[in-house]
Amino acid sequence: MSSKAGGRKKKSNLNIITDNRKSRFLYNIEETFEAGIVLEGSEIKSLRMNRINIKESYASQEKGEIFLINANIPEYKNAFGSNHKPKRKRKLLLNKKEIIKISSSIQKKGMTVIPTRMYFNNNGIAKIELGIGKGRKLYDKREIKKTRDWERQKSRLLKDKN
Repeated sequence: MSSKAGGRKKKSNLNIITDNRKSRFLYNIEETFEAGIVLEGSEIKSLRMNRINIKESYASQEKGEIFLINANIPEYKNAFGSNHKPKRKRKLLLNKKEIIKISSSIQKKGMTVIPTRMYFNNNGIAKIELGIGKGRKLYDKREIKKTRDWERQKSRLLKDKN
């Protein structure tokens, strides 16, 4: 008899809205944080339709709080009354320790806080994953591309051999 007592992992049913895959290529991400985001009703409706662009957005610190800047959430067409501004600043909800850690890393030379992905958690709440990273140089990007291509080629050769 075999038993699977204590070693199980809880399945996470994250409903990913958008993924900023290019951020992992452009930046060397050292640490990630999960943050809540303050949104209006029409913004949530747009998010539920997967309408958001975080490719050119970043986070910055202002007056002891962290804000998401330049994230584009298009207007919801069926909104009653007033609609939201697509590229407004949105406050991120973080613990005080996380805010201090992020703001101290922003003050370091060359560090940037960028959103890596946005999703709805198990409770249906919109969350954003922030990565603290340093921009990669051109030669670093070339090296990464070479290694990825080689890994892809190697797996193809091994697949053909078997």
